[in-house]
Amino acid sequence: MSTIAISILIALFIIGYLAIIFEFYVRVNKTAVGIAMAGVLWMVYFLSGGVANPSSHLSHHLSEVSQIIFFLIGAMTLVELIDSHKGFNTVIRLIHTASKRKMLIIISFLAFFLSAVLDNLTTTILMISVLRKLVPEKSERLTLNCMIVIAANAGGAWTPIGDVTTTMLWINHRVSTLAVISEVFIPSLISMLVPLGIFTFFTKGEYVCEGNVCLTEKAEPGAALVFSLGIFSLLMVPVIKWATGLPPFMGMLIALSFLWFVTDLIHFKHDDRHHLRVPFILTKIDVSSVLFFMGILLSINALEVVGLLKSVAIWLDSITSSHLAIATFIGLVSAIVDNIPLVAASMGMYDVASYGLDNPFWMMIAYTAGTGGSLLSIGSAAGVALMGIEKVDFISYMKKATIPAFLGYILGVFYFMFI
Repeated sequence: MSTIAISILIALFIIGYLAIIFEFYVRVNKTAVGIAMAGVLWMVYFLSGGVANPSSHLSHHLSEVSQIIFFLIGAMTLVELIDSHKGFNTVIRLIHTASKRKMLIIISFLAFFLSAVLDNLTTTILMISVLRKLVPEKSERLTLNCMIVIAANAGGAWTPIGDVTTTMLWINHRVSTLAVISEVFIPSLISMLVPLGIFTFFTKGEYVCEGNVCLTEKAEPGAALVFSLGIFSLLMVPVIKWATGLPPFMGMLIALSFLWFVTDLIHFKHDDRHHLRVPFILTKIDVSSVLFFMGILLSINALEVVGLLKSVAIWLDSITSSHLAIATFIGLVSAIVDNIPLVAASMGMYDVASYGLDNPFWMMIAYTAGTGGSLLSIGSAAGVALMGIEKVDFISYMKKATIPAFLGYILGVFYFMFI
């Protein structure tokens, strides 16, 4: 591919990225920009010539993106199904508190440990749904929402099933289960505790409980059963992957179909319960968020397919031999572009023969790639989900979370430096 074509791709990506960042000022929805950016970037790739069978490259990346999209649709539907039955209300009553500081701490630790068992995307969707019930006023949820993303990304980094990048390292025999848990847990915890401490220091007062309808509203028929089976189904997704090798999106679709059968059996005799059945729930899913995901991921794939991310890895390797510096840089770059191709590039640069199982370099990559995306809202699946579901814009997230997340990230890197 010619240098001119690559330069055009980079320029178009930067323009689209800036349009998403400044959505409020441009007055064009970020989903429209994301879809347009993906389409134009791939069109330039197709028209550039010199590439054998470009359709095969697009099909390959579309396959990967589709898995994430189906996973997202399944997770959003499951969470919405539980929420429509008022299934979260029992848990919400248990963890509800008027204190803003206590709420921040509870939500953060829940997201951190839940993400280790599920994954950061599912955890974010689930926690946002719970948070909407706990704090009905949207203006008071920004700090909490930002902390959910930071905690979910940090929690996902230290287990093989919590973050897709750690899963990649695990599947490709770069890290083992016990080693990554023992070595990445503490820096991940640091990256969560530092921003939590900063937010807690500046958070004061109590929430006004009027309007917190979930504390008094009556549960729908079958609420307890749907909640129990829903959480069980979500927890079974990583188990299905481990036991069968099925990709996570298939596990999520199996979980959704299971709840679909259950709710149909519970409600099929009652015409007044159509709002509790999956066909109606599907109409409530935010399709705009799903399309935004697709646009962003396909845009990043267009840069990957021309070798730009690989070139960055080669350039980085040429200017420094410090593994800590390389891993730190990869984490910072993952705040701008998707961490999946970055980790894939690093695995291509440093093979198993040179850096064997559980090498400290892979542990650092698991940490930095997993937590670095928290610096910007567009840097992780959890952040993109937040932007789509809660309509949090890029600038608002950056003003609130970037500096605290960066401080936590760097202190986690320092931990690796000292050990």
